[in-house]
Amino acid sequence: MIDKLVVVAIGGNSLITDPGNPEIDRQWEAVRETCRHIADMIADGWQVVITHGNGPQVGYILNRAEIAKREADIHDVPLDLVVADTQGSIGYMLQQALDNSLRRVGMNHTVATIITQMRVDPDDPAFDHPDKPIGGFMSYQEAMSAQQELGWRMVEDAGRGWRRVVASPKPLVVNEINAIQAMVLAGYIVIVCGGGGVPVVRNEVGSLRGIDAVIDKDRASSLLAQTLRADLLLISTGVEKVCLHFNSPDEYALDVMTLQEAHRYMDEEHFARGSMFPKIEAAVDFVHNGGPRAIITNPANLTRALRHETGTWIVPGG
Repeated sequence: MIDKLVVVAIGGNSLITDPGNPEIDRQWEAVRETCRHIADMIADGWQVVITHGNGPQVGYILNRAEIAKREADIHDVPLDLVVADTQGSIGYMLQQALDNSLRRVGMNHTVATIITQMRVDPDDPAFDHPDKPIGGFMSYQEAMSAQQELGWRMVEDAGRGWRRVVASPKPLVVNEINAIQAMVLAGYIVIVCGGGGVPVVRNEVGSLRGIDAVIDKDRASSLLAQTLRADLLLISTGVEKVCLHFNSPDEYALDVMTLQEAHRYMDEEHFARGSMFPKIEAAVDFVHNGGPRAIITNPANLTRALRHETGTWIVPGG
């Protein structure tokens, strides 16, 4: 019997607290801080399944690959392999940091990362309309240069700068769900669906093949939470609360959103498509399909949000 199961979705951007200083040492600091709060959740009796984003990290890997190709004629790295790479590297960081944090609070749990494939529809219309931001933020001049020289599609992201966008098809099936369920039932803390999962399709003979795309980790986390029948979907991002009129003089933070209110705010286009919108959409989808509630907040406030002291709660009702 599993009590108080929560899927914690950690944003890739929230692991890089200063986009101008994304060095690995700084990422380790952010991971360790996040894991201290997750350890507190586990100490409070929550069973935790962790997912994570990888947008900035994928961008850095692709940037290095472009430089290597240009300077040394080294082969390209396809997106599916890049996502798998980041599942391993970020998963390793979370495993180690969470193990250390749990030991500090007197708990001994096995933490394991599962390289997770996410099946998608090869005919998903998203392949014709790429809109998922990856990589670090750029100035307008840098973005236009990348668009011209590398053929990247660039968009402005919520007033924070310009980013590359790629296709983000809808996640349909967590391919390793049986292994995930077995490990959760056995009491392991698992890190899964990193970067939304490695996007794969079945070919004409039924074999799995990777595809050039990135799955939105919040949509994948919502699907995972529904499949596991989790009690809570907790989406960790770069802000303490969801805001209307974000980054403007009229900015207004929300404590609670009902499903009806969330739908209205989405229809009124309060949330940027490449950043907050998929988080709201994922939370709404989870609650609409039977999940009791969802929370959106930043890593530093995970435990406070669980105590109803902060964060934005998405709940049923009108």
